[in-house]
Amino acid sequence: MNEANPAAITSLVVWSGFVLALVFGYVGAKTNFCTMGAVSDIVNIGDWGRMRMWALAIGVAILGCAGLQFAGLIDVAKTIYTTPSFTWLSYIVGGFLFGIGMTLGSGCGSKTLIRIGGGNLKSLIVAIVMAIAAYMTLRGLFGVFRVATLDTVAVTLPVAQDIPSLLAHAAGATRATWLAVSALVLGGGFVLFALLNREFRTADNLLGGFVVGFVIIAAWYVSGHIGYIAEDPNTLEERFYATNSGRMEAFSFVSPQAYFLELLMLWSDKSRVVTFGIATALGVAGGSFLNALVNRSFRLESFRDADDLINHLIGGVLMGFGGVLALGCTIGQGLSGVSTLAVGSFIVLASIIAGSVTTMKWQYWRMMRET
Repeated sequence: MNEANPAAITSLVVWSGFVLALVFGYVGAKTNFCTMGAVSDIVNIGDWGRMRMWALAIGVAILGCAGLQFAGLIDVAKTIYTTPSFTWLSYIVGGFLFGIGMTLGSGCGSKTLIRIGGGNLKSLIVAIVMAIAAYMTLRGLFGVFRVATLDTVAVTLPVAQDIPSLLAHAAGATRATWLAVSALVLGGGFVLFALLNREFRTADNLLGGFVVGFVIIAAWYVSGHIGYIAEDPNTLEERFYATNSGRMEAFSFVSPQAYFLELLMLWSDKSRVVTFGIATALGVAGGSFLNALVNRSFRLESFRDADDLINHLIGGVLMGFGGVLALGCTIGQGLSGVSTLAVGSFIVLASIIAGSVTTMKWQYWRMMRET
């Protein structure tokens, strides 16, 4: 949108994000869409069903994001994921810590919101602690440490860090050519990995994979096209409305929870408003709550003992710190970031899985030692 009322654009972006997240939350709860659950299924029982659902969502998101770029509707160079600043150590450490945290906290940022919608009080505590830790990493004590240490270990690339841009720079041909090749190979590969398995093709698995993938695509369109104005009437510069980062955003569930906490604490400050990210966080919990009402599955659940509480508190801190350090969570980097084909996003996703697997193995070892 180039000529429109800024207030109307902001309202449309925020409400569209909320509705999309409502769908995400409802479907996520219905199909048990969960990264930690997918990893746990593989580690503990050798079941790849939920991981294939995750792969299907990734493949659909990659193909859809590429389609939006070919149509000229979005520019992924204007996201936080594709910047030339390649903070590889932050990607690895942040992702690994987030993986540990989501395992100790019984789910990643999105799953925490989904569980809150279903009445889980443990996840409510995790969300509060994660939001505080994330805010401390953005602007507080943890942030000073992050900026002075881990984020200083970086490589400045000659172009954006998405795979098509890097290949075009290194091997010639146009970025559009490499975008088509990369999207078909990677996006198509993830889709085929999921769909070629006959046992995977159940209604819930297909619903979860396709809907989550399409929701990410729609989020990019809303934030990157509807919310974009080439010349803001106040600054005469381009602007993405209703985003905390000032760039176009899709779904991510760590920093938005920190900004939601900030909004609640500074409610009287009129400069603090509901953003796209905050709306999506609220929408996920709302969608899950609707699913719980429809299926009559809402029930309150609390901690079983002190050890359970301690694990979830540590998990919340690690997810808040690691998620900001890695520039995203299993959704923010593992779906939204990966859909842009940013190299850093793939590193973060691999690090999150590694952190989760390591923690599960440690928990199993500890359990066997105590028995």
